[in-house]
Amino acid sequence: MKARDKVFAGDSNEQKNFYYGALATLGLLAGGFYFAKGSLYRQAVNGVRSLSGEVEARFLRQLITSDAAHSRTIMWQSDSPLTNAGVEYRLAGQEDIRMTAAREDFFTDDGVENNQYLVNLQNLEADTDYEYRVVAEGATGEWHSLRTAGAEDFECLIFPDSQSSDYSDWEALAQDAARRNPQAAFFINMGDIVDNGEDHTQWQAWFNGVEGIMDRLPFVPLMGNHETYDQNWQVRLPEAYLHYFAVPENGSEDFSRYYYSFDYGEVHFIVLNSQWDETEEFKPGLKEEQLQWLRKDAEDSDKKWKIALIHKDVLQYRIHKRPERQEGISDVGEAFMPLFDELGIDLVFTAHLHTYRNRGHIRNFQRDSGGPLYILTGVAGNVRYPGLWVDHQLDEVVAPQPETDNYLTMQVTAREITVRCFLPDGREIDRVTVTK
Repeated sequence: MKARDKVFAGDSNEQKNFYYGALATLGLLAGGFYFAKGSLYRQAVNGVRSLSGEVEARFLRQLITSDAAHSRTIMWQSDSPLTNAGVEYRLAGQEDIRMTAAREDFFTDDGVENNQYLVNLQNLEADTDYEYRVVAEGATGEWHSLRTAGAEDFECLIFPDSQSSDYSDWEALAQDAARRNPQAAFFINMGDIVDNGEDHTQWQAWFNGVEGIMDRLPFVPLMGNHETYDQNWQVRLPEAYLHYFAVPENGSEDFSRYYYSFDYGEVHFIVLNSQWDETEEFKPGLKEEQLQWLRKDAEDSDKKWKIALIHKDVLQYRIHKRPERQEGISDVGEAFMPLFDELGIDLVFTAHLHTYRNRGHIRNFQRDSGGPLYILTGVAGNVRYPGLWVDHQLDEVVAPQPETDNYLTMQVTAREITVRCFLPDGREIDRVTVTK
């Protein structure tokens, strides 16, 4: 099924035409490049940056690990294969250097060969500043900062869907957010990272957008439905996503890297995958497997706070000019919200609908202060759905209309978690606090 059909799967062709028309308008607003394989911006910025000379470590990135206090995953690409590649690291400002050899993680996608390398740094000290650099035969890279998690307060950045026509808006938003929040410990991208999961130029543009951020802050990725589309907008397995992001293992034989969990301070983060419709014809059972895993994973954690992240939203919205589409709970919500209630999940972040909505606390599918706080995170790219959704009765705060990009911060202390939502210019439009 094509990407543009997936949001309203099962709707009639007449109903889908409304959505197609909205996307066509978006394409025009984006300069007519939305449906092109590589926009002029992507071609230009990727071409310039490919000549930067940093061939030892293109798209250098830190990935979150299950124990962020004592380990970290480092990944990068090289234009040509490296000899004796690895990562050297040391306590910040010290001279004693240790080295860990890299593992080759080569793959080919979209007709492009990726010489990719991966290093797992283990036995790090908690709450400590390190420096690391990529090394290969006869060459060393620049030092980059790495800080391990501690047991105290922390803050992170949360970005909604970043899928874009050219990723210039994404780059501006991400860079400005990181500059305004230098204390951020890591950053999250809520899925639909790119518009087309097979298009390598989009991945390059996305990586370029977080240059200078991803090398020093660990990344927490979510898989969205757009990560599962090929160049013909047909569903496939998310090859590029699965290779690019070596997230923590989940013990699954069939769905390694699809979903995972990790600890940071006193928070247990549960990263779920809502793409069972897209993967069912290739690998059935993703939803059922996660439901079993979620219960055990949450019950095994002794952390004070539990936060769930999932791409597709838990509510179903009516659509303007579509009175037959009823307001209610989505299939994702029906599957997971009862478990969130049972397991004492404190916050649930979702995405997919490209609109920011604070729903407050929900339990048993209705407003209840005893349930988790639900936040629909918004949009961080330039693909927007202006005037599409009718407000849901469970919405408490809605972003100003017509919507622009936004990002969120989350600050965790011993007694409370505070979530803030900001527009690209840094103006705060919502703030909510959960206490325990």
